[in-house]
Amino acid sequence: MPAVDSSTLYRMYSEFAHLWDAISSPQEYVQESRYWRDTLRSKLGSGTHAILELGVGGGHNLHHFAKEFQVTAVDLSAKMLANSAHLNPTVEHLVGDMRTIRLERTFQAVLIHDAINYMLTREDLRAAIATARMHLEPGGVFIAGPDWFKETFPGTHLVPHINKQITPELTFVEYVTDPDPNDELLEWVFFYITSDKGRVCVEEDHHITGCFSREVWGQLLVQEGFTMETVPYPAHDTGQEVYLVVGTAV
Repeated sequence: MPAVDSSTLYRMYSEFAHLWDAISSPQEYVQESRYWRDTLRSKLGSGTHAILELGVGGGHNLHHFAKEFQVTAVDLSAKMLANSAHLNPTVEHLVGDMRTIRLERTFQAVLIHDAINYMLTREDLRAAIATARMHLEPGGVFIAGPDWFKETFPGTHLVPHINKQITPELTFVEYVTDPDPNDELLEWVFFYITSDKGRVCVEEDHHITGCFSREVWGQLLVQEGFTMETVPYPAHDTGQEVYLVVGTAV
């Protein structure tokens, strides 16, 4: 993993979790959520199916279709999970690690949105896929939303988000790069810049994520008892080549 001061790692999921709605509102997920809902319906058909979301975060994507299903949501961050529970009161929320949690029940679908990016090694990714498989009925569907495959990562980019509707005014800057193309890690740097009555405050937040090839995804899914397909995912906020990974339990 790149050398990063541990005190600046993953602050979004602890001390800055309360800013999530200001950084990315639920309404920004309206179009994106349609791809998840439509993919679920294409695989499961009509009905109030039982689904499990691992790494739900603030629950913004889930919010737009949660009431159509019986949903259980899991996240490692209790503070982000509280955000989702407030937004999605009909959903059961549990604190847990997607690599190791075992609920001793099965579902028709398991979802992992972009939280799958936080699997840093192939073993981490395999463990998350294994968790999904252990919670699925035969023929159940697993859908994951990695930001990129290794071969589709577009290179270093920077995305600013400005919210002038709150006090203090918040500018959130997202910088993503691949320091070492020979490994399977990306480095993200987030800046939280607040401005209030002439006083500007800047906070820095580092995230390390995994980025695996389509081939690696396919190998791990097959090893854990899935077939694999990919679905184009043009709703992704970068406008770049992105896919949903869809596995069917065999």
